[in-house]
Parts: sequence; C-alpha cells; structure tokens
Amino acid sequence: MLHLRLHSKLRLAAIIALAVLFCGAGARADSPRKSKNKGEKKWTELFNGKDLTGWKMIGKGNFVVEDGALVSRGGLGLGLLWYEAKTFRDFVLQVEWKVKTECSNSGIFVRFPEKSDDPWYSVRNGYEIQIDDCDKKGLKNRTGAIYDLSAATRVASKPAGEWNLYEISVVGQHYTVVLNGEKVNEFDGERGREGYIGLQAHDPVSSVSFRRVSVREIK
Repeated sequence: MLHLRLHSKLRLAAIIALAVLFCGAGARADSPRKSKNKGEKKWTELFNGKDLTGWKMIGKGNFVVEDGALVSRGGLGLGLLWYEAKTFRDFVLQVEWKVKTECSNSGIFVRFPEKSDDPWYSVRNGYEIQIDDCDKKGLKNRTGAIYDLSAATRVASKPAGEWNLYEISVVGQHYTVVLNGEKVNEFDGERGREGYIGLQAHDPVSSVSFRRVSVREIK
C-alpha cells in the first residue's frame, strides 16, 4: 500500500511539473505579441535631471535646475531652451510640468526645422503647445492649444503647484494633444515634417517647471 501511494505521488508531481513547463513555454511564446509595432522605439529622456547637457538657451531669460526640474526664468521678451542634440520626425513626446501661479505662461515647441539664435523662429516655423490657463483670447491660446492655430476643447490642467502630464503625438502632419489623460486637441498642420523640441521662457512673472521630457520615436 505504501508503495502504491508513493508511486501515485510521484506521478502527480511529474504531471504538475510538465504542466508548469508547458505553461511557461506558452507564456514565452506569447510575450513578443506585446510589442507588435516594430516601428516603436524606446523612450529617450532628453533632460537628465541634473544640468542642461544637450540643451541651448536663446533669447531672453533662462532656465535653472531646481530639485531635478527645469524652471523657467523669463526675461523682458521671449526666451527658448531647446534640445540641440538631434531633430525628431514622427514621435510621441511626454512632458511633466507645473506652474507656480495660475496665470504663468509657457509652451512646448515641436518641429522647428533649423538652428537659430532667434526664439521667434520656432514660433513661425514650428508649433507651440500652449501652457497658459488665463489667456484672454480664449481656448485658441490657452493650455492645450496649438498656439494661435487650434483651440483646446477645454482646459484640463491641474491647479498651480500640481504636476501635469502632456502627451503629444506627432505623426505625419497630424498632432494629438492629451493632457492628464484627456484628449484636448487634434490638429493637421502644414509646416515641416522634422525638427527640434524646445521649452519657452515667456516673461519675468511666469515660472514653469519641467521635470520630465521624454521622446519615443516612431519609425
């Protein structure tokens, strides 16, 4: 009887082992399906959290690094901090930001095609995704807008002092802006298909912080 019980236990252990092995093999076979789009690359952090390596400041004002974040210090006129290490074509851009006061003004520039010492070049030749909850001209120039071109459906930003997350998708000439998980803008442009990314220092009373600037290129 003891021999039969031992034999049964050994058979049961063997069956369990085979089942675990089969399931594991199945899981490994299925795992590549999680990333079917071979055109998607890994996220690249443009800001290292410590200094301005890879970035260049032009125009008025400046940016400083405080507590792992880029903080705008505006001058008497427009300033731009832009990532000069490379250009981007089709991509998804994620940026975390917060304003010091409700009406602080800034923006995120994409796809301005040439290096220039004039910050207004990015305004005329790229697109600005606006940060400003108080612009008197309305939703066309408030947070979530493609500045002066496409109005946000609503202002979905959090109160001053709280972090927000922009996810900006740029594919072909189609631009999609998602703010804090809510789609607030879709826009079809007609300017260049490839260019640089920049952050705006708008004026002396506006202080805006950026602690994450991440890009995932789309092939």
